[in-house]
Amino acid sequence: MSTPLQHLKKDPALAAIIEHWGDYGIRYRPPTFETLVRSIVSQQLNGKAASTIFGRLHAAAGEEEMTPGGILALSPERLREIGLSGQKSSYVRDLATKARDGSVVFESLPDMDDESVIKHLTAVKGIGVWTVQMFLMFALQRQDVLPTADLGIRTAMKRAYGLPELPKPDEMVKIAAPWAPHRTMACWYLWRSLDNMGGADLG
Repeated sequence: MSTPLQHLKKDPALAAIIEHWGDYGIRYRPPTFETLVRSIVSQQLNGKAASTIFGRLHAAAGEEEMTPGGILALSPERLREIGLSGQKSSYVRDLATKARDGSVVFESLPDMDDESVIKHLTAVKGIGVWTVQMFLMFALQRQDVLPTADLGIRTAMKRAYGLPELPKPDEMVKIAAPWAPHRTMACWYLWRSLDNMGGADLG
């Protein structure tokens, strides 16, 4: 039986990337409320700014492990003082409200299939499919995720396969079909080929 890397190396373009970048080194975070809050905070921010704001939020919540109650104890005004936009403040508070009232149950996520996790979490304001796909890959450790909306993956595919323009989702699915069931690993290498880890740290 071939290893995941041997399987992916059957694709010559991917094999060249794998040879260049070496060992697979994905880093995971726990599939928790705190991790998803971090992901919301990080949306459309560079890593340093996101880390600073999240650090302030964590300190203000006053807990070793962030909880919905700790977030909801902070007023929208306090969240803005910390550095969250009004929009992100509403997203974080909506997630906290849904987690506290049981609409979102993090303990159930590991037992759900990918599509069910996407449906469950996109019910939260401000959480789209891409954010959930990053959570699937880097928190729930799902091994066969292809985030077709990710600009980094689209750019890396264009470069690796000599495409005239950024591929559309259906073209990406076609290119990635031979990688299954290891598309998460393939995407990690595509991000590496840009020297850009995309959502790899979930912020």
